[in-house]
Amino acid sequence: MAATNSSAKGKAKSNTNVNTSEKYVAYVSTYTRGDKHGIKIYDVDMDKGRFIEKDQVEVTNSSYVTISHNKKYLYSITDFGVEAYKILEDGGLKMISLATINGMRGCYLSTDYTDSYLFVAGYHDGKLTVLRLNENGGVGEITDEIFHKGLGTVAERNFRPHINCARMTHDNKYLLVADQGMDHVNVYRLDLVNGKVHLADVIRSEMESAPRHIKISRDGRFIYIVHEWKCFIDVYSYEEKGDQPVFEKIQTIETVKREKGSSNAASALTFSEDHKYLISTNAGNNSATLYSVDEETGKLTTIFCLPVSGDYPKDASLFPNNKFLVSLNHESNEMTFFHVDPKNGTLIMNGPPIQVNVPNCITFHKLS
Repeated sequence: MAATNSSAKGKAKSNTNVNTSEKYVAYVSTYTRGDKHGIKIYDVDMDKGRFIEKDQVEVTNSSYVTISHNKKYLYSITDFGVEAYKILEDGGLKMISLATINGMRGCYLSTDYTDSYLFVAGYHDGKLTVLRLNENGGVGEITDEIFHKGLGTVAERNFRPHINCARMTHDNKYLLVADQGMDHVNVYRLDLVNGKVHLADVIRSEMESAPRHIKISRDGRFIYIVHEWKCFIDVYSYEEKGDQPVFEKIQTIETVKREKGSSNAASALTFSEDHKYLISTNAGNNSATLYSVDEETGKLTTIFCLPVSGDYPKDASLFPNNKFLVSLNHESNEMTFFHVDPKNGTLIMNGPPIQVNVPNCITFHKLS
């Protein structure tokens, strides 16, 4: 199957400056419905754009995984809190520790840029949890926990706090916490000594837009917030002035055409490894949207919005060489693979799907 968007021709050049001898593994987190292994590990065939099953890890309902900034450890959500793993030389995982978060199961986690703290976002209870990280990568004690409060737009599920993302700015000063229920992003100042956070600002979104995930440009100057219900990305410039964070909206761009009565919902937001491209996925019409990123202005240009041949693409990612794309189709229990040509705006299916039960997210890791 091939899909194209001819209007995107010439708008972006594919960056393939990846050493073909470099080896990668991919970690895929899944819910454990009938399968106790919540993390799947795959060897990545960079030439063919395919995965080869390598190993699997027993962990309950891994709704999200993240890799530490020093690339030594992987952290996963579980039903019981969070689990920490050492990344072995071949990409395998060795469990270090399990820690509770004193709340309901989280949906997202990340570390600060010194790998001193782990942040867990709680969708179900609207709780932000901060945990200290030990020198061996293990998870230590809770240093702070904040329950978001208030009433949002009284419509369907958006009537109380639902935290879906927590990410540090690249200067390691502010934690950005997306609250779908409240239609805003709380900006917390991080106390690196004590692991406490203090509210410094609020980035407000449109009513009933449901900010879901946040990404930050490679140089840290631009913030990208994808909104699930209204299917758009807001782009903000970011700088600190007088010990205060300053955010200025510079662009709003659709992830998919808005249609009255449609059930489309934006999901993931993922940069390519070189940060030249950004991908959003869309449930409903089951598509992936690829943007080129202007690194000087921070603005996005749509290259294509094309189908991924699966139901509810909860996450998608370009391979590190930008030649292939993988889509994690949550409801059809599979990963689909494609040749991608950003220059010509094409997405061509690359072999059969790989079956995996209710996949949630994917991250690539380069082996040393």
